[in-house]
Amino acid sequence: MPPKAADKRRQGQGGPSGGKAGKAGKAGRKKRDEGDFPETGEDGLSARAVARSPDHLELPEAELKKEVTRTLTANNPHVPRDIVRFSFKERAYKIVDDMDQTAVHFTLNGYLIHKDSDEGRRQSIRSSTEEEKAPVEEEKAPEEASAEATEEPETKEEPTGDAEAAEEGEREGVGEEAQAAEEAQAAEAEEAEEPPPPKTPEKKLPNRFNFIERGSTTYHNPLREKGLQTDPAPFETFSDNVNQWYIYDTYMEELERMEKAKEKEKTKPVVVKKEEKKTGRKLSYVEPPHVDSLSKVAKAAKIAERMVNLNTFDDIAQDFKYFEDASDEFRGQEGTLLPLWKFQYEKTKKLAVTAISWNPKYKDLFAVGFGSYDFMKQGHGMLLLYTLKNPSFPEYSFSSESGVMCLDFHSDHPHLLAVGFYDGNVAIYNLRKAGSQPSYKSSAMSGKHTEPVWQVKWQKDDMDNNSNFFSVSSDGRIVSWTLVKNELVHMDVIKLSADGTTMQGPEGLQLQRLGSGTSFDFHKKIDYLFLVGTEEGKIYKCSKSYSSQFLDVFEAHHMAVDSVSWNPFHLKVFISCSSDWTVKIWDHTIKTPMFVYDLGSAVGDVAWSPYSSTVFAAVTIDGQAHVFDLNINKLEPLCTQLVVTRKKNKTTHIQFNPVYPIIIVGDERGLITCLKLSPNLRKKPKKKKGQEVKISPEEEMAKLEKLLSLVREPGSKKEKEK
Repeated sequence: MPPKAADKRRQGQGGPSGGKAGKAGKAGRKKRDEGDFPETGEDGLSARAVARSPDHLELPEAELKKEVTRTLTANNPHVPRDIVRFSFKERAYKIVDDMDQTAVHFTLNGYLIHKDSDEGRRQSIRSSTEEEKAPVEEEKAPEEASAEATEEPETKEEPTGDAEAAEEGEREGVGEEAQAAEEAQAAEAEEAEEPPPPKTPEKKLPNRFNFIERGSTTYHNPLREKGLQTDPAPFETFSDNVNQWYIYDTYMEELERMEKAKEKEKTKPVVVKKEEKKTGRKLSYVEPPHVDSLSKVAKAAKIAERMVNLNTFDDIAQDFKYFEDASDEFRGQEGTLLPLWKFQYEKTKKLAVTAISWNPKYKDLFAVGFGSYDFMKQGHGMLLLYTLKNPSFPEYSFSSESGVMCLDFHSDHPHLLAVGFYDGNVAIYNLRKAGSQPSYKSSAMSGKHTEPVWQVKWQKDDMDNNSNFFSVSSDGRIVSWTLVKNELVHMDVIKLSADGTTMQGPEGLQLQRLGSGTSFDFHKKIDYLFLVGTEEGKIYKCSKSYSSQFLDVFEAHHMAVDSVSWNPFHLKVFISCSSDWTVKIWDHTIKTPMFVYDLGSAVGDVAWSPYSSTVFAAVTIDGQAHVFDLNINKLEPLCTQLVVTRKKNKTTHIQFNPVYPIIIVGDERGLITCLKLSPNLRKKPKKKKGQEVKISPEEEMAKLEKLLSLVREPGSKKEKEK
């Protein structure tokens, strides 16, 4: 039976009954729905019941109408606020204030790739190959469909006679339904015969952003939190002051260490290889480093030399130690000088002795400077250090381009020797360091003198423990030299002014005239007080604190002041000598001299004795040495003796030994003569017969003060009391 006919018959059988049943169901549902809703009120609107919870809070009308303001912020409310981390700087746990407030609600990973990238090119190639395969498959599909349609009618079987009879019976019983089914079948056959409509190709929209779509799924690793806590690193508090000098010293020490390492490498034995001619074998042996043969036996040679000299000058050594001139008992108050050793060096025969200084630590060691006082005969200079143990050869020898004019040993550091030269330079020699050049030397850049330096004197170390010394020169400047970190730093203390302070210059210009300093000496107790002698014959009393004026001026001599020196015992007394043939003793509180001695010739040098406040010695250019003792004879010297025998030879300098009863005298021919004082020249008071009494400095000062009080005028005493 055709499907459409069956449907119509099914509708016809159940049509009336089915319609009634449907109406009845609708009416029942309507009544049920109406029962669910509450009844309507008078206004026709349905009344709804309000459901409230049992703990519902009832608020008054005022609170209900009250507006509550809430501020929305960008902070994340779920961010933890009690994160604590350890601070190594403060060594404590600190709450972290700055937290990330970002909250991620949605994340979408893009799947677009650029068309020109490698992945984009591969996908475009893959899509083009798929499009080429698609038309080929579509052409094969209709051919297969037509082949199947031709095979179906061939395989269809013819209907038998029994079937036809059955069909006719059915058609008779059905009637109209069969006809309708045939019509429907015919309509379907017509539809099957019609060809399907052609497919329209899909139009792809162009990608305006030059991107192609790609779907990908990547594996997201789960987030893991990892925390680590370590012990704080050990630390130590260290503090130090670093300045430019400390850095410089560190670099210098490093350089010295490197130089020593290089020297050690040089002194290492060298392995030398030689070939034997007969056997052809290579032999290696260690070649000893080249060392001066004298350096190996230097110490032994020095000891042997001293032993030989001790034997050679044994009689002189015996006289120095034990001989006392017995003839003094018959001379009354006069004394003599016993010649001992003579020191001379071949290279200094044509040079004059310009300075002498005893070492404060080693009492047998003294330094001698050699130069020339003749302006027209200036040349090189020499610095020699002799010892009484070896008069034949100097212990140290230094040569210089300019003549040595003055020198002085440091009292606390006896290895440091300050030297002044004729060209205006000053230098410091360090006897501990081997070398022929000075350790420190001034230059034109460091403020050297423009005239010869006539005297240098060490002073006490400054507040920074830096060694310093003073120098005086003919240019009128008194300069303080300080040894600051391996460099000489100068500072002008005072400038001497001459009479008629200005002179007429070119074009009417007034020029300042400076005095020429020749000698100076610092007070033994008062550090800031010192005396300066000049070429004009004046002596200035100066202070380190005043650089523009003098404390006092003494009209001392008529010619240049060759030497000025404070008494080592009396704080007010000083002595001066000059080329005007005189030696004068002064009290610095009185402008007139206490004692005046005319020696009949130009006086080259004068020196106080270290054992008595009233004994001093002087040398004149006629080759004589004069020894005075004011306590015995206030008018004449106790001893006047010729020291040099050659004609046209002049004595230049004299110095007392600080311990032994000897003096050394230098002359213009480079000869140094050592002389021993006879007993009359070094007498000490005796309380009992044959017993000498040790005299204290206070007693020596009182002895000299007693002599000065006899020659002071009454007016000067009043001035002193004031």
